[in-house]
Amino acid sequence: MDIVNTSSFHPEHFILKGIPGLENSHFLLSILFSSMYILALVGNSILALLITITESLHQPMYIFLVMLAVTDVFLSSTTVPKTLSIFWFRSHEISFNGCLIQVFLIHFLSGIESAILLLMAYDRYVAICFPLTYTTNMTNTFIKRSAVLAVIRDLCLITPLVFLLIRLPYRQSNVIEHTYCEHMGMARLATADILVNVVYGLIAIFFTSVTDVFVIAVSYFVIIRAVLRLPSTEARFKAFNTCVSHICVLLMFYVPAFFSFIVHRVGHKVISLQVHILLANLYFLFPPMMNPIIYGVKTKEIRHHPCSMVYSHRSFNLVVWWVYFVRLQGTTVDQL
Repeated sequence: MDIVNTSSFHPEHFILKGIPGLENSHFLLSILFSSMYILALVGNSILALLITITESLHQPMYIFLVMLAVTDVFLSSTTVPKTLSIFWFRSHEISFNGCLIQVFLIHFLSGIESAILLLMAYDRYVAICFPLTYTTNMTNTFIKRSAVLAVIRDLCLITPLVFLLIRLPYRQSNVIEHTYCEHMGMARLATADILVNVVYGLIAIFFTSVTDVFVIAVSYFVIIRAVLRLPSTEARFKAFNTCVSHICVLLMFYVPAFFSFIVHRVGHKVISLQVHILLANLYFLFPPMMNPIIYGVKTKEIRHHPCSMVYSHRSFNLVVWWVYFVRLQGTTVDQL
C-alpha cells in the first residue's frame, strides 16, 4: 500500500523489492553476500591497521591504500546491510529521507574511490617517469590537499542529485525493483519529466568517473612508453610489476560501474533485471573483498610485515604474558 504525503507528493517510504524473480534464492544469496561482506570488512580493516601501525609503510602509495580500504568499507556498508535485512528479515521498507541519503552516499563514495584510484595512478606516474623528484612531489601536503579537493569535487557534483530527486512528485508507485536506492531507479518512479535528472546524471558521471578514467588512461600510456624505454628487461619487469595491482583494481571498479551506468539508461531492455541487480550488488562486494587480497599478494612490503608486526608489537607480548599468568594460576589451583 502506497503511503503518500499529499502536501509534498513524497511517499513516506519506498519499498525495496530485492531481486524480483529470485525471491526463493534470497537466503542462499544472503550467505554469499554476507560472506563477501565479512571478508571485505576484515581484509580492509587489517590492511588499514597494518599500514597505520607500521612506520616503514608510511609512504604515499600505502597512504592511498589506507584511503582506498576505508572508502571500500564505507561504500559496501552503504548498501549491503540493507540488502541482507531484505533477504533475512523481509525488511523492504526504507524511508524517503533514508533513500535520499543512500543515493547520496553511493554516488559520493564512488566518486571518492575513483579520485583515490586517480591519485594512485599519478603516484605510479611520478615514481616511474620522474623518480628523482618523487619525494618532493608526493608529499603529505600534496596528499592532504588532493583528498580535500576530491571531497569538494564530489560534494559539489553529487549534492544537486539529491535536490533534483526532492523536487520530483511521486504520486503513484513507491516500489523500487532493487535492493538499494539508486538515482535513476528512484527518478523513474516520479510522475513528472525527469530529463533534468538524466542530463545532470550524465554531467556528474562525466566530471567524476569518465574524467578520472581518461586521465588514468593517459598516465598509463606515458608510463608504458617510459617503461619500454628502460634498458634492461629486469627493470622493465620490475616497473610493470608495480602497476599490476593497481590495474587489476581499476578493472574491478570501473568495468561493473560503467556497466551498471549504461544498463540503467539504455540497456535495461536488453539485460534482464535479475542479472543487472546481481551485478550491481557484486559491484559493492567483489572489489572491496579483492582489493586487500590483490595488494597483500602483489606487494612484498605488505606481505612480509604481518608476522613481524604481530611478534614485535607490544600488545602481542602482553597477550603472551596474560596467557602465561592464567595458566600459572590454573596450575597453582590444581596443586592445591
